[in-house]
Amino acid sequence: MRKSTIAAALLATVSLGGCNLLPFGKAQVATPATAAAPVAGVQQKFVVTANPLASEAGMAVLRRGGSAVDAAIAVQAMLSLVEPQSSGIGGGAFMTYFNVTTGKVEIYDGRETAPAGASPTMLLGADGKPLPFAEAVLGGRATGVPGAVRMLGQAHADHGTLAWADLFDDAERTARKGFVISPRLGRFLTGRFPELQAEDVRRYFKGKGGALATTGDRITNDAYADFLKRLAKQGPDALYTGETAKRIVARTTTGTLPGTMTLADLAAYRAVKRDPLCANWRVYIVCTPPPPSSGIGLIELLGILGRTDIDQRGPNDPQSWFLFAEASRLMYADRDLYVGDPKFVNVPVAGLLAPAYLSARAKLIGATAGPAPVAGVPAGVVTAAADTTREPAGTSHFIVGDAAGNVVSMTTTVESIFGSGRMVDGFFLNNQMTDFAFSPVDAQGRAAANAVAPGKRPRSSMTPLVMIDRQGKFAGALGSAGGNAILAYVGKSLIGAVEWKLPMQDALSLPNLVARGDGFQGEVTKFSPQILSALAAKGIRLQPGQGEDSGLHGVIVRDGKIDGGFDPRREGKVIVE
Repeated sequence: MRKSTIAAALLATVSLGGCNLLPFGKAQVATPATAAAPVAGVQQKFVVTANPLASEAGMAVLRRGGSAVDAAIAVQAMLSLVEPQSSGIGGGAFMTYFNVTTGKVEIYDGRETAPAGASPTMLLGADGKPLPFAEAVLGGRATGVPGAVRMLGQAHADHGTLAWADLFDDAERTARKGFVISPRLGRFLTGRFPELQAEDVRRYFKGKGGALATTGDRITNDAYADFLKRLAKQGPDALYTGETAKRIVARTTTGTLPGTMTLADLAAYRAVKRDPLCANWRVYIVCTPPPPSSGIGLIELLGILGRTDIDQRGPNDPQSWFLFAEASRLMYADRDLYVGDPKFVNVPVAGLLAPAYLSARAKLIGATAGPAPVAGVPAGVVTAAADTTREPAGTSHFIVGDAAGNVVSMTTTVESIFGSGRMVDGFFLNNQMTDFAFSPVDAQGRAAANAVAPGKRPRSSMTPLVMIDRQGKFAGALGSAGGNAILAYVGKSLIGAVEWKLPMQDALSLPNLVARGDGFQGEVTKFSPQILSALAAKGIRLQPGQGEDSGLHGVIVRDGKIDGGFDPRREGKVIVE
């Protein structure tokens, strides 16, 4: 196989469990010499999302001859309406796109940015201490400049087939007609989230007797329908200029903890098209977004696990879960300390993926779990302050494949549950500024890699991935919701589907286990007593945690057909035609 052009910073070839792992810095990722020509692939259309209405909206676009990007736009428009606790057009996203014509993987970064007036101390109180999260999340300064719509506009300009104006009809019609609150949305409306006390949330979900609406109630949203009509007609500028932009500025610069966003911030926002970070892993090439996404962490996790015998084990072997937990802790120690916006900080990508470094990290896995591991010292590292980022779970992932063979793997978020709790034109505004480290420096004056800075993009755990095979054909896609646990959720599912050869649905349904620092959280009731006992004997005592917050969706090509699955913890739907 011909090696692609490699960025100077990524010259090292490293090994993952006997297979070569090669990080590629350019978009022509690890594809064969013939990859410039059209690559035959799976001939099925498919959509996997967290909500049946969104899956059906995406497939309706594909049936009309739309592209994967066209369908992704329809999916996002619908998710903003029916799953507003997780994602929306007032938030941001990362898209990993497989281009069947070129055999290349392309990254679209629609992560929010800090306004020009943002300051490193904006998440500190008057006493100089970090604000309580419940207070910060509801403040006007919690909202970053939204990126999802501008990103989708750029992807559509590159890969759209149908007219932009024809992609919002299903969501607009559903907003006017109304939709029934699903059990999952209803559960969040009865939770103990600070956003449920926000004025806009209580007004929008007002039920009988002043209580919040509940599962089975019907909600209409004429304001959102009106905005979608303008968005269809005007394009992405409908959000970034004009009346909607003015309302966003007004909504974020008043009330508690007012922010600094201006019309100029909105008008200046641009999505970034980045080179993917790809690695050979087993028989596949795994491609993820680079920093400020945490794809680097996922690839490091695979690199560490590839130096163990986890592939010879299975889901019923306690040692499998012990190895997964310990490798996760090592990866998170590195990810938390070093990953940030590469425009502002040096992220030692090559050093983190160097063969010797991965081997050294893997050797730290002993017979039992010890204290929280510290970050390693990879080549190219710049000393940084300990991370103080607080990242809740309010995100959605979906996958779309069109008739031609192009594929979108996209993770999208408003950050926390219902974002900041503030609405404009029927959609919630994100709270992505709280995805920055609350403490910008440590006691020694060292800056955190993920500290706030004007124009900076906060670190993201979103890791939408695409796999291709060694012939350059599409081989699979995966991603999840779940805040900082996304890396564990996706890693677990990859091990299940690839190493243990489980059907994708079974791989996604495996119990979640998130090991980070001194914490071991998992779906305790889904592990057998024997596994729990064996893990406890090795120093891992699982506590109930974030399992309910995963939102895994995945597909893998087996025998030329799509094997797709959705997270049983949500309300997803797989449609394959």
